Amino acid sequence: MKEIPLLNNGSVSKPDLAKYEQKFKALADQQRLQIINILAVKESVCVCDLTPIIDMPQSKLSYHLKILLEADLIKKEKQGTWNYYSLNVSELKGLLSDQLCCVFLPSCC
Repeated sequence: MKEIPLLNNGSVSKPDLAKYEQKFKALADQQRLQIINILAVKESVCVCDLTPIIDMPQSKLSYHLKILLEADLIKKEKQGTWNYYSLNVSELKGLLSDQLCCVFLPSCC
């Protein structure tokens, strides 16, 4: 059986556990995974361009983007009146296995 390395020499703080819980909850949704996949392919996307690709009302898309932002899985940059979203690659690489990295971050394969 493979041994799993423990964080912080076996003592994981409650804030650390809460942070990871938030990140994995954000990933546990097909629509948010689809958003991450699109951002992996397109690198930086305006919310106005993302809405028709996802085929979802902008209010619902904004809700999913907010969850991903709060989990620090994506970044937001304001350009004029529009927000552009991109992946937080370092955060995703820290969470995903090598196999999942190849699905969601093809550049890391």
